[in-house]
Amino acid sequence: MKQLFTLICFLMTTVAFAQKPPTAPIVAKALLSKRDSTTESDTSKENKEPRYYYLSVNTNVFVNTKGGFAKRFAPAIEFGRTYGIFDIGLATGYTNTLSGDTSHYLEFRPTINVFSKGRFAEALCLGAGYVLGAKQGLMTEICNSINFNISETIAIAVTQGYVFYDGTNNNRGTQYMGLAFTYNFLKPHSVNKQRKKKAIVSDN
Repeated sequence: MKQLFTLICFLMTTVAFAQKPPTAPIVAKALLSKRDSTTESDTSKENKEPRYYYLSVNTNVFVNTKGGFAKRFAPAIEFGRTYGIFDIGLATGYTNTLSGDTSHYLEFRPTINVFSKGRFAEALCLGAGYVLGAKQGLMTEICNSINFNISETIAIAVTQGYVFYDGTNNNRGTQYMGLAFTYNFLKPHSVNKQRKKKAIVSDN
């Protein structure tokens, strides 16, 4: 009887040990899980939106202003930085190209891309600035644009917007349309250029 009891205890111990998962596979599984999470974190970091500097040349023409081309043509240059879908830029230009007219201005122009699909995007701009030496010196702007990315570094846009000038005794508003040419300062083979390329060729 004693030998039978000893045999039963031995068999129960053997079965219990066999059912207990070995320690080594558990440790290996934990290490693999940690490695996978690190890979996902690195991948997510690489998929962040691109950030880079840009330079735009704007060729705007006022469409409801009396006068010739010099009275209507309003060129400008904008330099800024892109943060994914958001641009922060500083622009300088002229409200016309008449000689001797007070038309030079400085403007702060934040822009957001409200829609994008592949190489195309639509953007909204809200600007504020000052026309140097003008009686209607305070300048505000609202505009939208349809953009086409020719490549990762070059883009062209059709723009349309309204500009309002305010002075102490009077104010006025005008509408314009124009073309904008943008160059993005992206280094060759850089991560930001790869992100930009992925963004413009994506169908998502």
